[in-house]
Amino acid sequence: MRTFRNPILPGFYPDPSICRVGEDYYLVTSSFEYFPGVPIFHSQDLVNWKQIGHVLDRPEQLDLDQTPNSRGIYAPTIRYHDGVFYMITTFVVSQTGARRNFYVTATDPAGPWSNPNWLEDAPGIDPSLLFDDDGKVYYTGNRQPPSGPDYHKHNEIWLQELDLEKKQLVGPKYSLWDGALKNAHAQEAPHLYKIDGWYYLMIAEGGTGHTHAVTIARSKNVTGPYEMTETNPILTHRHLGRDYPIVNVGHADIVETQNGEWWMVCLASRTYGGYYRNLGRESFLVPFTWEDGWPIVNPGKGIVEFEMKAPNLPEHRFPELAHHDPFEAEALDDIWNFIRTPRGDFWSLTERPGFLRLKAKRETIMEEENPSFVGRRQQHINFFAQTVVEFEPEQDESAGIVLLQNHNYQFRMVLERINGEKVIRLVRREDGKDEEIVRRKIDNTKIYLKVEAIGQSYSFYYSEKAWEWIELAKDQDGTILSTDKAGGFVGAYIGMYCSANGEQSDNYADFDWFEYHGIER
Repeated sequence: MRTFRNPILPGFYPDPSICRVGEDYYLVTSSFEYFPGVPIFHSQDLVNWKQIGHVLDRPEQLDLDQTPNSRGIYAPTIRYHDGVFYMITTFVVSQTGARRNFYVTATDPAGPWSNPNWLEDAPGIDPSLLFDDDGKVYYTGNRQPPSGPDYHKHNEIWLQELDLEKKQLVGPKYSLWDGALKNAHAQEAPHLYKIDGWYYLMIAEGGTGHTHAVTIARSKNVTGPYEMTETNPILTHRHLGRDYPIVNVGHADIVETQNGEWWMVCLASRTYGGYYRNLGRESFLVPFTWEDGWPIVNPGKGIVEFEMKAPNLPEHRFPELAHHDPFEAEALDDIWNFIRTPRGDFWSLTERPGFLRLKAKRETIMEEENPSFVGRRQQHINFFAQTVVEFEPEQDESAGIVLLQNHNYQFRMVLERINGEKVIRLVRREDGKDEEIVRRKIDNTKIYLKVEAIGQSYSFYYSEKAWEWIELAKDQDGTILSTDKAGGFVGAYIGMYCSANGEQSDNYADFDWFEYHGIER
């Protein structure tokens, strides 16, 4: 029996949405304040995925200026109809909750995608689309009930027709359902499907934390009334306790294979070192069948497992992702992200060919700004990452490696000049307060940097000669990189950084390469 391992997309890839076009599958996930936005993946076997780009990869599509941590792009849905791909999502503008919904289109899922079509009078978050048999298109999202919430975080799912010619919502709004459980909160993530003459409305409820769950209802009419199954929730892990290694399962989407199997993608998190989730919410895959017209997820078990029987599809592996990026391509690899929309000419692959040059911007990574930072997701519980940087710091300038949860929770291993002396420092930042863990004097301009994590134990090394590693600090507590301490919705990043720390500067740091490896244990 061929099996596969969950998660199918390790690291911070939450809120997966999926569609099938013939024998090809496409999946998108949330990206929050990171740019480019909405990574998009391709697969032919539901298990092996290759990133083919980002849906929102141009500044005119995605203006993340001043977007707070864990705001930005929420819960995209991808659908395909009549030769066109549609991605619809929410842009959460601020901490106060200002939200706008829009969709973009493309004929090639690898892009280019259109500029946003903003929808007026579309309250709430987590929009989705259904292309009905009669040619009509329906929008679903969540909102507070028009009569007002009955309790804290009480939402309902609503529906309205979308006119693709006018690119606007038309006709009346309909209230569909407010969840399966009495006083269930945070009803969200609706997806509407037409299957065997029934309209199935699948949602998430219970919040995206430990009590996350997937529930479902159905109706013969698209506007309702919707009846629910007595087997709700059809998927959750909240009853398994906090010691179970896969938690907060929910926010699902479904797809039928060309061979008639049904599969569900959902988000979940892996805990380690206690109830900590440095990797964020990841994308998992689980099978389901139909029984009496309702889904039975992973029959006989009802949970998501790390190892499961693979789909009945020909295995289709892609070339393994390179662990080593020599920065010799014309563009950054899709695995790299900026924090917010990149503003200014602060990075280059051409000014010194074979190097990533980061210029010392005024902005720092301790602010909710667009710092000179290029990072990638932490995707393994155990990993090491290393790079080499050439940097001659002026007073108070910094360059090096940052392990990032957000602007207030991070580790910075940076080269600096303090009181005329060139040093390497490890700084731990928790709750917005910096603590210098260690400082060492260095002589060279070219410094090798390495971080190794075994569970929640993070160790930092440097070298002034290739591979002659010197321990800077060992066994630092990595739990500050978990949302369980830092708050928010994103996973940990690791990347390269350069800053003038509030001053104007023409200085820069050159990174020759970057390596990232998972460690098997």
